Amino acid sequence: MKWTYTLVSFTVFGILFAGNAVSDVEIPRYDVIRSTDNIEIREYQPMIIAEVRMTGERTDAMGDGFRILADYIFGNNTVNQEIAMTAPVQQNQSAEIAMTAPVQQQLNDEGWQVSFVMPSEYTMNTLPMPVNERIEIKPISAKRYVAIEFSGRNTSANMREHQAELMAYIEANELLVKGAPVYAFYDAPWILPFFRRNEIMMELDSTADTNAELSASVTAQ
Repeated sequence: MKWTYTLVSFTVFGILFAGNAVSDVEIPRYDVIRSTDNIEIREYQPMIIAEVRMTGERTDAMGDGFRILADYIFGNNTVNQEIAMTAPVQQNQSAEIAMTAPVQQQLNDEGWQVSFVMPSEYTMNTLPMPVNERIEIKPISAKRYVAIEFSGRNTSANMREHQAELMAYIEANELLVKGAPVYAFYDAPWILPFFRRNEIMMELDSTADTNAELSASVTAQ
């Protein structure tokens, strides 16, 4: 068996919208390398996230972290005086940052890490800095994931069923993954379950022989 899996810690990629549908917001850019039914191998481009660490029960941590980060992107940030985002710009002027998908949540030894993916138009030099010192701005390098997409509610039973399907695909294709599973929820809670887009993703280990062979085969095409 060439995949590794951490049951204790896991990552949630989720969307909590105040009004817009997923088609109205930017999602992280990726290329599909291989597709088999509802499972894809994707290569994600580098991105920037705004992250806050939370403690407590998962759903409470997600809600509290979301509110802190939403406050940041909706204007509670400072614009560095050396960066002109709009005209005119003054130091400490509030700037609103567009909503994107997804919202991220990850459990570690220190609690939950909740984060937003920043719009791709920004760099680490042009992104407004948060006023709240609990928020950390972090660059994320390009990564490759194997992902399964499915509809329905994000119940434990639904997630377990599709996670088992994803893990079976990983084992059958002798892929090596690392880290914790990623749960992605792309729709607001009021969207009918049949129309929702949910995903579970596992990061591929770039050092694995089988994964390297996959990269080589894609390059040759």
